[in-house]
Amino acid sequence: MEWIQNYDPLNNLLLSALVAFLPIACFLACLLVFKLKGYQAGFLTVILASILATFAYDMPFSLVGASFIQGFAQGMWPIAWIIIAAIFLYKLSIKSGSFEIIKQSVITITPDHRIQVILIGFCFGSFLEGAIGFGGPVAITAALLVGLGLKPLYAAGLCLIANTAPVAFGAVGIPIIAMTNLIGIEQNGVSAMVGRMLVPLSLSVPFFIVFLMDGLKGVRETFPAIFVAALSFTATQFLSSNFLGAELPDIVSAIVSLVCTTLFLKIWQPKNIFRLDDQKDFTQTNTLEIGTIFRAWLPFILLVACIIIWTQPWFKALFDKGNILDYTRVIIASNNVLGLIKTPSGANVDLVMPISFIGGQAGTAILLAAFLTIWILKIKANEAADCFWDTLKEMAIPCITIGLVVAFAFVSRNSGMSATLGEFFAKTTGNAFAFFSPVIGWLGVFITGSDTSSNILFGPLQQTSALNLGIKETLFLAANSVGGVVGKMISPQSIAIACAAVGLVGKESDLFKFTLKYSIAFIIIIGIWTFVIATFLGGIIPDAVLLQTK
Repeated sequence: MEWIQNYDPLNNLLLSALVAFLPIACFLACLLVFKLKGYQAGFLTVILASILATFAYDMPFSLVGASFIQGFAQGMWPIAWIIIAAIFLYKLSIKSGSFEIIKQSVITITPDHRIQVILIGFCFGSFLEGAIGFGGPVAITAALLVGLGLKPLYAAGLCLIANTAPVAFGAVGIPIIAMTNLIGIEQNGVSAMVGRMLVPLSLSVPFFIVFLMDGLKGVRETFPAIFVAALSFTATQFLSSNFLGAELPDIVSAIVSLVCTTLFLKIWQPKNIFRLDDQKDFTQTNTLEIGTIFRAWLPFILLVACIIIWTQPWFKALFDKGNILDYTRVIIASNNVLGLIKTPSGANVDLVMPISFIGGQAGTAILLAAFLTIWILKIKANEAADCFWDTLKEMAIPCITIGLVVAFAFVSRNSGMSATLGEFFAKTTGNAFAFFSPVIGWLGVFITGSDTSSNILFGPLQQTSALNLGIKETLFLAANSVGGVVGKMISPQSIAIACAAVGLVGKESDLFKFTLKYSIAFIIIIGIWTFVIATFLGGIIPDAVLLQTK
C-alpha cells in the first residue's frame, strides 16, 4: 500500500491550515484555559490530531497508529532516557554531599551581590541547565540567591532572565536532539546555527542583569569581571556548539566561565562592594581545599568526559553496520508491513524507529558517568538505588507528557498537517517569515514551558516554511529554539517553579510583570536578527545533513 500526503485536503489552503492548526489550538486551550496537566493536554491533542489525520487528511488508520507509536517511542528513547540519566546523576551529587560543596565554592568567591548573581544565576545556572534543565536551575539558583540576601521576587526574576542564554542546549542538548530526530536531520548543523545566533544574547545578558541591579554605575564598577564571565561563556558556547554538537555547550561554557571569572577575581575585586542587605562582615570562616572542590565537581567532570567520547567520530563508527558494536543497534521499520507514506513530490516518509542502546545515546553516556560517580565517590548501593527510584517517580509523568507531545508531532508530520501549516505561513508572510520564525518558538515555550516541547511542536512547520522559501532549514529550526529561550522567562511553568523555590506562591503575577517587558524586547531583537541573517548573512547558515537510519 502506498499513501500520498495531501497538503490541501479541503482544496482551500486557508481552511486546510485552520484544520491543521486545531490540535495546536486544543493543546493551548487545555493548558491556558482549562488548566489541564501537561499529560492530559498531550493526550487530548494527539487524539484530536489522529481523528483529523484519519477523516480530514484521509490517512489510513493503520498509518496513524504507526505514527503514534513511532512518536511515543521516540519520546521515551532517547529523550526520556537522557532526562532520567541526567536527573539521576544530579541526585547522586546531592546524596554524596558534592552538590553542597559546589554551591559553597561558587558563593565564597566574592561578597559583591552583582557578581554573585552572575556567578550563580548565569554561570552556575547555565551549568545546571546543561545538566538537568526542566525548571531545576531557576529553582536552585533563585533559592541560593535568597540565602545570600537578595529579595525573593528580585532573585527569581534575575534568575529567569539569566536562564535565557543556556536554554537552547538544556538537559544535555535535548531540545535540539529531539527536534532534529523528529524531522530527520543531523543535529550538528542546527547546534552550530543556534550557537551563532546566540552570540549577541549570551554576550549581553550578564551586563543586562547588572544594569537591572545597579544601573550604568554598576556596569562600570564590575565591567572587568562581567566582561570575563560573558566573553569566556559566549566564546566557549560558540566553539562547543559548532564543533562538539548540542550536548555539551552549556556545561562546558559554564565551567570555563566559572573558572575564568574565579581566577580573575583572585587578582581583581570591585572597589565598592554592592549589597542588597546590611551585611558588612565578609570574613570567610573556612576555606575549601582544591582537592575537595575537584572531588565535588567530579560527577559533572565525568559527565563531560563521557559525552565527549560519545560524540567522537571514531566512537560513533564502532556502531556502524558491520562494525564491532553493530549488534547494539536495532532498527524497527513499519514500511514493509503497513505501507509507504510519500510526499506529493514522491519522497518517502519513513515509519522507522532506530534504537541504539549505546552508540549515539547521550543518556547512556550520562548513565556511565553516574556509575563511575557511584564507584569513585563510594556511594552505597542502597543510596544509589534510592536516587534512581526517586528519579523514576519524579520523572514518570513528565516523560509520559513528552511521549504524547512527540507522538502528536509525528502524527502531524506524517499526515501532512505540519506541511500544510508551513505552506500557509510561507505563502502569507513571504520573506517576513524570517522575523516571525523565532516568535513562533517564543510562543511555544511560553505555552508549554519547555524549549523541547516547542521545538517538537513547531520544528516540522519551521522546516517546511524554510524549504518553501528557499532558505536553509537550519536557520528557522535554530530560530525556533533561540526564540524559545526568551519565552522561558514568562512561561507560567517557569514562573510557578521560581515562585515556589523562593516562597512566593501566589505572587506569580508580580514575577510575570517583572519579566514580561524584557521578554518582549528580547524576542523583537531576535526576530530582527533572524531576518538580517536570512536576508544578508546567508553564508553563515550551515547545511542540513539527513540522518542515516538504514
